[in-house]
Amino acid sequence: MADIALLGAVISAAIGYTVGAKLSKKIGSWQVICWALVLVFPFALVYTINKMPESISSIPAKGYISFLYLSLISQWLAFFVWYKGLALGGIARVSQVQLLQPFITLLASVLFLGEVIDVETIVFISLVVCTVWLSKKTPIVKKPMQSTIASIE
Repeated sequence: MADIALLGAVISAAIGYTVGAKLSKKIGSWQVICWALVLVFPFALVYTINKMPESISSIPAKGYISFLYLSLISQWLAFFVWYKGLALGGIARVSQVQLLQPFITLLASVLFLGEVIDVETIVFISLVVCTVWLSKKTPIVKKPMQSTIASIE
């Protein structure tokens, strides 16, 4: 079941990034993320209410600070830049940078939490970084879109 949920998350993210980047060209990157957050708010609210502790005073200050950072910086302001970058640089090319994010997180876990990286992980990281680097060097050829009616004829 977890694999199916992960696949659904990947597909959902791909669709979200593509639609968000296209919308960024029309309405602006900051409006895209703001509307996305407005639309997801009711779902997040239901989940939050279901998972909320009985007493919010039992939540440590570190929890509130983390929540503010994640919601304001990671999930709001950073997306202004992300969608602007997707709109300016092209979805196919810029989205490849996102493949590096887990490895930056892994590096941070080594530096800040003392995690250990094994050889297999280093090889995998190297392969992904090379793939991203090659994708940046590959020219992108834009083909004119044909209408559906023209392709049927």
